[in-house]
Amino acid sequence: MNSNITAISKRARIKARRNTVQALYEWFMTGKNVSEVIAEFESDEQTLAKTDVEYFKLLLRGTIKYSTELDLRISSLIDRPVNELDAIERAILHIGCYELKYHLEIPWRIVVNESIELAKIFGAEQSYKYINGILDKVAKELRSIEISNASQS
Repeated sequence: MNSNITAISKRARIKARRNTVQALYEWFMTGKNVSEVIAEFESDEQTLAKTDVEYFKLLLRGTIKYSTELDLRISSLIDRPVNELDAIERAILHIGCYELKYHLEIPWRIVVNESIELAKIFGAEQSYKYINGILDKVAKELRSIEISNASQS
C-alpha cells in the first residue's frame, strides 16, 4: 500500500510540473499576476485533477518570484539571449533550475529527468537535448557534492 501511495504522489508531482510549464508559459506571454494565473487553473477542475496542487502553486510562485535570478543562472549557459528562448524551453529551464536550487530534497537526477520529459511533451522535437545539456551544467554548479557522492557509490 505504501508504494502505491508513493506512486500516486509521484504522478501528482509530475502533473504539477506539467501544469506549471503551462502556467509559466501563460505568465511569460501575458504578464498576468501569479494569483490570476493560479485562479484560472483552479477554475478548471479537469486541469488540476490528480495534481499535487500545493506543489503546483509552490513551484509556480517560486519560479515567478525568482524569475530574474533563474534567467541570470541560465544566461551564461545558453547560446542566445534569454528573452529569445522559446517560452516553453524557458519555462522548463526555470522549473529545473528552481528545483535544483530550492528543493534539495529532490535528487538532481530526478529534476533533470523530469525536465527532459517535460521538453519531450511540450518542447520542439530536439529541445530535450538542449534542456538536458543546460540543466546538467546547472546541477554541477548547484549540486556538485550530491553528484560527487552519487558517482562514488
